[in-house]
Amino acid sequence: MSTYTHSVTVFCGSHLGNNPAYEQAGKDLGVGLIQNNYRLIFGGGNVGIMGAVSNSVIDLNGAVKGIIPKFLQKKEGEHSRVKDLIITQDMHSRKEILYNEADAFLCLPGGIGTFDEFFEILTWKQLHLHNKPIIIINIENWAEPVCHQLRAIVDQGFADAGILSLFEVIKDVPTTLERLNELLS
Repeated sequence: MSTYTHSVTVFCGSHLGNNPAYEQAGKDLGVGLIQNNYRLIFGGGNVGIMGAVSNSVIDLNGAVKGIIPKFLQKKEGEHSRVKDLIITQDMHSRKEILYNEADAFLCLPGGIGTFDEFFEILTWKQLHLHNKPIIIINIENWAEPVCHQLRAIVDQGFADAGILSLFEVIKDVPTTLERLNELLS
């Protein structure tokens, strides 16, 4: 395993989605994490964008920690190439490790599980339970609907405008890695 300076938890889909750019972004992020000496923390599965990111890191002998709940081992294909794999009893235990191990959080395209993790970590930041960077990597504008909804929450008086400064939205992987380096230096 390689040495690393920081650990980055990546939230992303267990499916590839309909746009090949999503999978490519996952692969590019994996390579970029290694090039910048970051350890990948992820959901432990070997499918979808999650598999694309983790396989890219593993192929380059990077540091990877996977966390998968027992009930998802078969569904998401427990990643047999991950040497540091934790099997939890439930989703809550999985998320606690994903959150505690991270120095920063990145969101690639994904579904409701990805947004569940994003919203929980965003809520924790709003409640001052952490002050770690959160970045949505907005490949092909996949996250625009949720960003629009967050602005609507503010506009409708359900949250202070300050919630919009608790995370960043960046359009691509290279710019995300540049920003992450600034935030973690």
